[in-house]
Amino acid sequence: MFVVIFGRPGCPFCVFANELATRLQGAGAIEGFRYVDIQAEGITKADLEKTIGKPVHTVPQIFIDETPIGGYTEFEQYVREHRLLEPARSV
Repeated sequence: MFVVIFGRPGCPFCVFANELATRLQGAGAIEGFRYVDIQAEGITKADLEKTIGKPVHTVPQIFIDETPIGGYTEFEQYVREHRLLEPARSV
């Protein structure tokens, strides 16, 4: 499974998504991920809308294996539902 995160600088949810993807990669739950800075790459929300096929109001926009799943909340929910990370255990 490969994750692509489209985000922008200064976006806290983009940072959260990047951190979650880093944890998933470290745990071996995904093959890898790529963070795309839409400002640096010159990608507009309209460009993302064409790819996704629906209006884009916020970033991050996250794709799993080229399938758009939504923003950080949907990404976190996907990780929970598919049990990609074991819950932290208290000691």
